[in-house]
Amino acid sequence: MKKTLALCCLFLLPGQFALAQDSTAGKPDALSWTETQTWKLDTKPVDFVQALDGRLVFVLGEDSKVHLYSAEGQKLGEIPVDQSTVAIDIAPRGEMLYLVDKNNTYKALDISFAKDIDLTGSPVRGKADAPIALVIFSDFQCPFCSRIEPLVSEVLKNNPDTVKVVFKNMPLGMHQHAEPAARAALAAQEQGKFWEMHDALFAAASGGGLSAAAIEKAAKDIGLDMEKFKADMESPAIKEKLAKDMNAARLAEVNGTPTLFINGRRVNSPNPEFIQKMIDQEMNKKK
Repeated sequence: MKKTLALCCLFLLPGQFALAQDSTAGKPDALSWTETQTWKLDTKPVDFVQALDGRLVFVLGEDSKVHLYSAEGQKLGEIPVDQSTVAIDIAPRGEMLYLVDKNNTYKALDISFAKDIDLTGSPVRGKADAPIALVIFSDFQCPFCSRIEPLVSEVLKNNPDTVKVVFKNMPLGMHQHAEPAARAALAAQEQGKFWEMHDALFAAASGGGLSAAAIEKAAKDIGLDMEKFKADMESPAIKEKLAKDMNAARLAEVNGTPTLFINGRRVNSPNPEFIQKMIDQEMNKKK
């Protein structure tokens, strides 16, 4: 099985190419290398691929399994595949596994490792004891986060007894008002009005845009005790809650918003059909 190497090539004519050269090319000491990892595989390999971030290694073995390893060689799991599978590839972070077999069949598998996300004290919409947690890492100034709300509402409507929605703040540094908006929402939670503030902040962001004035207006419009609200916004307790959310995002390897999880499994395709399939899978595990 040939692999495509990431070489810089200057293509000339069909079937001909020349490697780009620098001033050191051809010198006896121009090439050097250092061995960084060596470890034994569990099976004789047929094909392999490594994620672009270097964290995951996928090995198709002669035992008709795809073996997953960390870059350090720790075995993370294995996926049974058809005996006719001859080649594999993955999405950049290893979130999708692609298979090709001798019968000219292509398959795509969604890959996820469940993350242990601490939900203690986080705002919940739906039944608090629902067995499935749809966790959202969100930013009130992110336009994509507000657009996903109808999808979340649809999922909750279709699964009223089995799904609860849990909100986690992840204000991005590029958004000037996202961090104070997150603190404002947590301050509203102290008065039992997180979701009202959640809706008001997204409405303000979609309308005239978020600002200190817009955040204060949202708090007044939903009927908060403004003196308590302002004090809570600046309190160490609220800042600690926000820091806890941000740390949860880091541990779950969240690098953008919105990012969704179903019982700790990352949602790679945020559409109703895919999410419902993940919910059904989680429910089947509990039977």
